[in-house]
Amino acid sequence: MRAEKRIVALNSLVAALAMTGLKIFVGFTTASLGILSEAAHSSLDLVAATITLFSVRVSDKPADAEHQYGHGKIENFSAFLQTGLLLVTCVVIVYEALRRLFFHQVEIEPTPAAFLILFFSMAVDFWRSRALGEIADKYDSQALQADALHFSTDIWSSAVVALGLGLVLVGRKMQAPWLVAADPVAALFVAGVIVFVSTRLARRTIDSLLDAAPAGARAQIISALENIDGLLEVDRVRIRRAGSRYFADVAVGLARNVTFQRSGQLADAVTSTIQRILPNTDVVVHPIPRRGLAENIFDRVRAVATRHNLNVHDVSVQDLNGRLHVEQHLEMDETLPLKDAHDRVSGMEWEIREEVPEIRSILTHIESEPATIEAGEQLQRDAWLEERLKRASAEFPGILDTHDIEIKRVNGRVYISCHCTFPDEMPLAEVHDLSTALETRFKQEAPELFRVLIHPEPSTDNRR
Repeated sequence: MRAEKRIVALNSLVAALAMTGLKIFVGFTTASLGILSEAAHSSLDLVAATITLFSVRVSDKPADAEHQYGHGKIENFSAFLQTGLLLVTCVVIVYEALRRLFFHQVEIEPTPAAFLILFFSMAVDFWRSRALGEIADKYDSQALQADALHFSTDIWSSAVVALGLGLVLVGRKMQAPWLVAADPVAALFVAGVIVFVSTRLARRTIDSLLDAAPAGARAQIISALENIDGLLEVDRVRIRRAGSRYFADVAVGLARNVTFQRSGQLADAVTSTIQRILPNTDVVVHPIPRRGLAENIFDRVRAVATRHNLNVHDVSVQDLNGRLHVEQHLEMDETLPLKDAHDRVSGMEWEIREEVPEIRSILTHIESEPATIEAGEQLQRDAWLEERLKRASAEFPGILDTHDIEIKRVNGRVYISCHCTFPDEMPLAEVHDLSTALETRFKQEAPELFRVLIHPEPSTDNRR
């Protein structure tokens, strides 16, 4: 990319240098204001081409500690300078054209060389504008776009000047002195073209320098983001441009109980959506936790716990005489002193009651969350115990099968785990109740058991 941009900018500079020299020579030999105005225009094109070459060399530098958004803005500043040069040219051309029209007539001598230079200039400008335009569109370079726009308008302004010189020749042959004014009129037309181009270019460059968002891009992005499943709202979308790159700062509302991993997935979806609309965009996504419209009382309780970076489970809510009572289990670091753990839980319970005023009381069962890996002994086989446990599970009609029973001894305690098969259509709440009842039954059958873990499986997933 850097090589292509620099080569096309350098070719433009060389062509501008050659055309400027030729137009100045012919303009002075013919005394044509139209050609001299074209020479002035081309001389500023030469300056603009020099600025463009410098800007594309600098703009492609990577970001550094002092320029954390890169150096792309220099292309926008380059286009702004070119706009100023064009406007200066207009002032000089208009002044000289009005002076020749009303105060001081100049004898013009159209020569074949003048027409040859103008037509040659049109051909060169066509080649330059096309080459610059292709690379500008390919890499979205505003500096190269400005150069291409200059040279495309040069084609029309050169054609007008050639027409003015032709009318001067016709006026001499037809003895019509008033046609001599065609040359300064052509110069005024050139100035008008330059003003039109400058106005368009100025609007675009000033918008870029002032970090104006591309027209319609913000509304398009908001509309696309609203279709992402999981986003509650689009709070803010800000877009700025530096050279050929866009930078987007987006704040989106997410349900406050989503996991950090899910938040990252949604941020990736937001980034991909924006980059489909504005390619090559650097996107920063700021997720904002929001209360979802479909939140129930369990979600609200868990949301407060999540805010405290705590994990509650087995939340149950009872409605007793119109008053809600909450019971929940909470896991905390096993190394935490009881006083500290109790203080944290008390603060969380107070916030839950503030969040859900209809809750009358909260009872939290504090559990220790394991933070160490226990050194276990080898797996044991006890055919007699396994048979007893299978007979116990057969007492529950909802349990279709019990298999893969494993017995472990860890720090002198007996752990048992097994897989149980349940009907596919059984509700999860009923599965949990049956698993809990089976766990209790196992401990009745074998009081030496310290912990029982039951893994439920649907009948269609039973690989036995």
